[in-house]
Amino acid sequence: MAGPSRIVQDLRRARVLVVHPRDEDGDVLIAHLKRLGCEVRATWPLPPALPPDVDTVFLHVEDVHVEHALQIIDLQQTAIIAIVTYESPTALQAIIDLNAHGVISKPLRPLGILTQFALARYRHSYEKRLAGKVQKLEETLKSRRLVEKAVSALRVMNGLDEEAAYKLLRDQATSKRVPMATIAESIIAAQDTMKSLGLSISAKTQP
Repeated sequence: MAGPSRIVQDLRRARVLVVHPRDEDGDVLIAHLKRLGCEVRATWPLPPALPPDVDTVFLHVEDVHVEHALQIIDLQQTAIIAIVTYESPTALQAIIDLNAHGVISKPLRPLGILTQFALARYRHSYEKRLAGKVQKLEETLKSRRLVEKAVSALRVMNGLDEEAAYKLLRDQATSKRVPMATIAESIIAAQDTMKSLGLSISAKTQP
C-alpha cells in the first residue's frame, strides 16, 4: 500500500492535460495542479490526438464528442477525471461511457481536486496491473492448450504415451532454450502440414 509521501510523489510526476475552456474554473484547476508541482498543459476543445507523453486527462465532458474522446483516450490509456457542471443524465452517461476514474463538479474549488486526482491515478494504475495479470493468465492458458495439443500430436505420430510425449517436448524446449509453447506450435504446424498433404500421421506399429 502506498504511503502519503509516495502518493504525493506520484502526483508530482504526472503529466497532465486539462481539456477545459479557459475560464475561471479552468484557471483554478490549472493553478492548483501547478502548485502541486506536476507538469500541466491546457487545451480546448479536445484535440484530434493527445500529446504522446500525457498520462492523466482532466476532461470537461460538456460539449465533447464522447466517441472521439474514447478513441483517443483508449489509444493512449490515460487516467481520466471528468469535470461536470450538472449531474444530468447526459453527463452521467458520458462519465460511464468514458469509464472515468474520478469526477469533479463545477464550480471548481481547490478542495477535492487533489483527492480525485490521487484516486483517479490509483484506479488507473490498479486497472493496468489487473489487465496485465489477466493477459498473463490468458497467455498461460493458451500455452497450456498448445502443449496439450502437441503432446496429443506426438502420441499419434510417434506412438508415445502421454508422459513420454511430454518429456520429449520439454527436453526439446530445454535444449533449444525456448518456451515449450514454441516447440508445441512447431509440432502442431507439422501435423497440420502432413494432414493438408494427405499424409498419414499415425505411428506405424511394428509387426
